[in-house]
Amino acid sequence: MTHSDERREEERERSRVLPTRITIPDILGEMVYLRPATSKDLPLMDKLDAYVNASGITGKDRVAERAAVHAWVSRSEAWTQGADVGDGVDDPEHRRTIAWALMTTPDDNDETVNAQNATEFLGMIFLIDIDGWARSARIQVVLGKDFRGRGYSRDAMPRVMTYGFADQPEGLGLHRIWVAVPEKNTRTFSVYQSLGFVPSGTSRDALWDNRLGKYQDLNVLDTLVDEFDPVRAMDAFGMHVITSNPGMEKALSLHQHSMAIKKQELREAGLLKDLDDERQRVADAVTARDDVQAPTLGETLHRDAERIAGDDVDAENAWPYNNAERNTSKKAWWRTLGRDRNRHGAAAHDDQ
Repeated sequence: MTHSDERREEERERSRVLPTRITIPDILGEMVYLRPATSKDLPLMDKLDAYVNASGITGKDRVAERAAVHAWVSRSEAWTQGADVGDGVDDPEHRRTIAWALMTTPDDNDETVNAQNATEFLGMIFLIDIDGWARSARIQVVLGKDFRGRGYSRDAMPRVMTYGFADQPEGLGLHRIWVAVPEKNTRTFSVYQSLGFVPSGTSRDALWDNRLGKYQDLNVLDTLVDEFDPVRAMDAFGMHVITSNPGMEKALSLHQHSMAIKKQELREAGLLKDLDDERQRVADAVTARDDVQAPTLGETLHRDAERIAGDDVDAENAWPYNNAERNTSKKAWWRTLGRDRNRHGAAAHDDQ
């Protein structure tokens, strides 16, 4: 049985039924703390002017977006209580939803954010349209007007996606997470691409912009579980891994495994051979010298400097691109790594 056949069998055996009740986990970021959202948070969204420019965020007007957020929070609360909110296969308007409140520390508090000091409400982040059969969900962020463009979405989204992709019961066991972006919102489109989302289609004239008096397209981007590497997603923006978050321990292990495979492929291609040969020559010379007499302090410092420089070369060559080849477009370069699987489920190194 080939690797692809094994993957197909795994998918056939995987449950397509969502749990009847869910416990929404708290998720810790560097700038934000995520807790389950409740109906008590909804008036705060109004106070923050969270529905300003709704046509550029969800493609709706302010009234429709506000109604959607209220419905998402209601369905999220219902799921935590085990109420009947659909099985995740039926009408998308009745599919299950998870809603988190985005919290941070007040501006005058320089402490690292945590559950105790994160007292300032920023907005909400959602997993909506959760489809148990296709193991798919849409991610959506709605922030207060004054909290946009400050990096909060980039901190929260990869951590929520890691939870979504994590196997049940730690996560939702999703296969695909997607986003929908009105064409006028070019800035958000670029942010999603930098997080690893790939444009997958355009719904032409799918939205009406009442202010501009014209229709606008709706762009759809997505990423798959075999492609998404949260370690790279967070590293791209200088964020750090927090292993206490759901799904992060396994994601970190998969990331390290992928890097080891990539490095081995480079070595087999001869890209690291010269470096390995030089390291071995230096090591042999040092061993022979140490058998005669202890190295001087200067020799020790020089040896350590060479070792550190060599490590830097290894790290550089282990990227999907080196400095001369690195893609400078908005597309995240680390997407080529992922879990070293292609879109058909076969391990990339099996094809070589």
